Amino acid sequence: MSKITFLGAGSTIFAKNVLGDVMLTPSLQEFELALFDIDPARLKESEAILNNIRRTAGSKCRVVAYSDRKEALRGAKYVVNAIQVGGYEPSTVIDFEVPKKYGLRQTIADTIGIGGIFRNLRTIPVMLDFARDIREVCPDAWFLNYTNPMAVLTNVMNTYGGVKTVGLCHSVQVCVSHLFKDLGIDDTGVQSKIAGINHMAWLLEVTKDGVDLYPEIKRRAAERQKEKHGDMVRYELMNRFGYYVTESSEHNAEYHPYFIKRQYPELIERFNIPLDEYPRRCVNQIAGWAKMRDDMLSDVELSHERSHEYASYIFDAMETNTPFKIGGNVMNTGGLIANLPREACVEVPCLVDSSGVTPTYVGDLPPQLAALNRTNINTQLLTIEAAITGKKEHIYHAAMLDPHTSAELSLDDIVSLCDDLIEAHGDWLPRYK
Repeated sequence: MSKITFLGAGSTIFAKNVLGDVMLTPSLQEFELALFDIDPARLKESEAILNNIRRTAGSKCRVVAYSDRKEALRGAKYVVNAIQVGGYEPSTVIDFEVPKKYGLRQTIADTIGIGGIFRNLRTIPVMLDFARDIREVCPDAWFLNYTNPMAVLTNVMNTYGGVKTVGLCHSVQVCVSHLFKDLGIDDTGVQSKIAGINHMAWLLEVTKDGVDLYPEIKRRAAERQKEKHGDMVRYELMNRFGYYVTESSEHNAEYHPYFIKRQYPELIERFNIPLDEYPRRCVNQIAGWAKMRDDMLSDVELSHERSHEYASYIFDAMETNTPFKIGGNVMNTGGLIANLPREACVEVPCLVDSSGVTPTYVGDLPPQLAALNRTNINTQLLTIEAAITGKKEHIYHAAMLDPHTSAELSLDDIVSLCDDLIEAHGDWLPRYK
């Protein structure tokens, strides 16, 4: 029996969506669904919930929970990664609270920014452990990474892990539908082209019946900006730089140096920026999970409808050789995006079939968009350098080059903040020279 291994299976709702989708896919009925998590209680809950779905769906898949990661991976054809190293407590709390002492505020802190840097530094060693196991017990497996920071972790697995990896993010999938719903435009029959880097990819083309829809999008967006709403940062970026960006306004507020500024506190209100948004989400999700868990565990007829998650469609395309198009995070090998660094991880349209994941050539981005991407790539690449070499100076470099951090803090304060974060994270981080 072929195997799909899910690392971080204690992320029960996400495991339910991805593996529930697998159970509803005819070509995947003979697969074992191998679950692994470092939290045995959450692992057991996910196993029970998935078995409830399996029985209701009449699926032939077999759900197996493993306490040994290497055994969970052994012989796997596909691996799904959805881990979070350090959790909400202590690590996410540290990522937010320590920078606040320096007056540095964040919204999500899971991609770049000072929070994203340290999320990477504690996650990369775990990912490289995964890679060692995969090379030993399932060297031909495809690794589907859903864990943030997406670009850095996907880069590391490909460049240093020696594992066939594609990074998958929801932002490309929902970009057009979200935009059109917000502006009251019907998106039926709309064609689009999206490329850039994860969480900062760009809606480069959007047409219907050969007609460019951007003029109407920008007209309606300008009207929307006259009143407060939830996507004001992205509309402002589109107004200034000409294109709509894939990831949400709360994310993009901290990817740029323009929006969260102590010297301009009025910008927070003007652009409706939700500071400390991610910790609030975590608290609400933790509070809501207890009831949801009990309901799903007790529902022996728990049903599932196939979601929009890419994973099952990718597996199906590879198994049946039926081509499927995704927005994937892959290495910029050969200059898929010609005016971004070759060593970067980019997000581009990809074709999936039995030969694997084949990315498409995009060419040059508009120069202002490539420039914005490069500001984030700089920090990504220096963060990787810090993790691989173990040199603390590269942590400082990554933070010094981060657009938001460098716009707010002096060089001395950036170094001091990094030192404080290293100390606060303690054993969650490796030792740095």
